[in-house]
Amino acid sequence: MTDRRRYPVGNPNFKEIREQGFVYIDKTEHVYRMAHADYKYVFLSRPRRFGKSLLTSTLQCYFEGRRELFQGLVIEALEQEWTGYPVLRFDLSGVHRQDAAALQRFLISEIERNERRMGIAGSAVDVNVRLSSLIQEVHGQTGRQVVVLIDEYDSPLLDVVHEEANFSALRDVMTNFYSALKPAGEILRFCFLTGITRFSQLSIFSALNNIKNISLMPEYATVCGITREELNTQMRPDVEALATRMGLTPQETQEQLLEYYDGYHFTWPSADILNPFSLMSAMSDGMIQPYWFESGTPTSLIEVLRKQKVKPIEIGPITRSSEDFDRPTERQTDDYVPLMYQSGYLTIKDMSAFSRMYTLSLPNKEVRIGLYKNLLPEYVKQPVVVKNMVGEMAEKIHQGDMDGALRLMQTVLGTLPYCNRARSEGHFQQLLALIFTLLDGFVDVEVRTPNGRVDMVMRTSTKLYLIELKVGQSAKAAMEQIDLKSYPERFALCGQPIVKVGINFDKRKKNITDWTISPVAPQDLG
Repeated sequence: MTDRRRYPVGNPNFKEIREQGFVYIDKTEHVYRMAHADYKYVFLSRPRRFGKSLLTSTLQCYFEGRRELFQGLVIEALEQEWTGYPVLRFDLSGVHRQDAAALQRFLISEIERNERRMGIAGSAVDVNVRLSSLIQEVHGQTGRQVVVLIDEYDSPLLDVVHEEANFSALRDVMTNFYSALKPAGEILRFCFLTGITRFSQLSIFSALNNIKNISLMPEYATVCGITREELNTQMRPDVEALATRMGLTPQETQEQLLEYYDGYHFTWPSADILNPFSLMSAMSDGMIQPYWFESGTPTSLIEVLRKQKVKPIEIGPITRSSEDFDRPTERQTDDYVPLMYQSGYLTIKDMSAFSRMYTLSLPNKEVRIGLYKNLLPEYVKQPVVVKNMVGEMAEKIHQGDMDGALRLMQTVLGTLPYCNRARSEGHFQQLLALIFTLLDGFVDVEVRTPNGRVDMVMRTSTKLYLIELKVGQSAKAAMEQIDLKSYPERFALCGQPIVKVGINFDKRKKNITDWTISPVAPQDLG
């Protein structure tokens, strides 16, 4: 289609988006709220590629008084003055695995870039002195308070957070850099920092202890990302255009978009939020794919899960207090949950009003499948072979041939070498859980019923499968457990035919050896 709207995939420049007619989801009410709040030092944590840089660019244009860029947006009716301020903006997103000297040079180069923009010649070697001088000279030159925006403030530290020596050296450099901000308070109009994770005030912000963390505040729950309401209103033409390109109805297309990209909550209660990078990418390409997960390999996260021996089926739902999952990054060495939450692989799904405990889980299909694909190498030495098998199995299950799918699994597993850790019964249970979860259906593991837990529940477009796994027993024993616990009755109102599947895995042969498949008659559902 030649008349479709243009989508700013990977473009966080607010000025370009507005001037060149790209789709922009209006977040300017949040910009106005931040600019007129009681606090001038603000920190916002959101996962990567979730719109933090675009928000920073929007704040820059707003504080520079570029009213023409905001015509037709909510803030146009809210703001009456449009006072222009000098804005210093620093982008640390490109800093990865540098030593202290290289990081120092990078920070100086960022300061120099801002000096050139402002027509100022700095000379100090120390980054804190250089930044402090820049702020003071810009204030003296313009006679106005200064705005400081720092995007991805934590990027230099993320890759080394579990390397004590490197982390300490880089942290000292960053602490020195940020130490220039608090003394400049009287001549600062606003100071905004974004990042993925949060470092404690006693470490990186030892000299900046008055910063307001708005990451969990309900009024900023939707400041980044795209809500269902915005999808149904501001992006309705885009959903209809995507539906035409995919040969689906708008309703079917929206259901797939929600299944893949929806489900994020950064406070509770909160509107459902879709991943903006994946959503815009799908609109641009005309297809639904796992864009966000494939845009960056989460090697550090996978390494943490491996070191802490986290089993795939243990990843959500998880109950935690906010102090547990939103705690500072340098205190996360003993728990994978904070890193997964702050990185976007877990999100808030519920909160108890009584205990203030939060329930965290994987947000959507894109994250679940992408994460599990990256965990496969922990269980087999040829994960690509398993991924190919999963695709073929999905096709057979889509055709209603569960027996054929299991025969294919048996054939492929018989040829696979396993990793060195393949000794325990739990290892094989996790492998089978991974395989079934990667199938192109909706899979839940350890699903509660009144009488126990079903190992897996898999919903396709035509059937609902109740799958029980046994290791070193028999498929008959697995089927007997389904019947003994009356698992099918829990799903009597699902609206689909129910099929029981019992599978046995032989530890010696390292393969599934027998299985039983039995449809549930409607009269047997109670």
